[in-house]
Amino acid sequence: MFHKFLPRNFNFFDMFEKQAGYAVDAADYFKELAAKSVMDEAALNKMRNIEHQGDEVAHSIIDQLNKTFITPFDREDIYDLTTELDDVIDMINTIISRMLVYKLKGGDKNLMNFANVIQESVQAVERAVKGMRDAKLRSLVCEACVEINRLENVGDSMRDEVLAELFDTEKDPIKVIKLKEIYQDAETVLDICEDVAHVIDSILVKQA
Repeated sequence: MFHKFLPRNFNFFDMFEKQAGYAVDAADYFKELAAKSVMDEAALNKMRNIEHQGDEVAHSIIDQLNKTFITPFDREDIYDLTTELDDVIDMINTIISRMLVYKLKGGDKNLMNFANVIQESVQAVERAVKGMRDAKLRSLVCEACVEINRLENVGDSMRDEVLAELFDTEKDPIKVIKLKEIYQDAETVLDICEDVAHVIDSILVKQA
């Protein structure tokens, strides 16, 4: 509905979808690494490349935001959506980086479970973002946001369960510290996905 007033060589919705696509790439790769027994510099470099591509899109959106008079929705919401989507990718990159620093290998069942939930949540984020450009897809967007919120609650429960198990069964205090941080970071990804859903919900309310 706003397209005829927007710059023809830049489409905010296209760029949001690109960002969401890179977030899916990051989540897919994290799931792959979580199941592997090897964590090396090459794995981190691949993730850093995904993170770098996401950063470039985020920078392009913010740069265009500073140049564009008429935007498809509130400027603050565009900025918040851009930064939250970027934070999803950054947090996944942080987890993989810390796994390498801590010399943690994949194959941990709890981390694999987190990776599965993260993948589902980021895929729901992508569905919500893709539906934003068309008012007819409002119900699809709302359903995706509800699913993101549900998965965040799942993540909260998982975090509490795996930390309780970790403290009960792991005897090496250094490993406890390492895994505790990784599990909490994994749950933080789900928190950020929920933040994305909240921004999208706010946009829908303002445009209703």
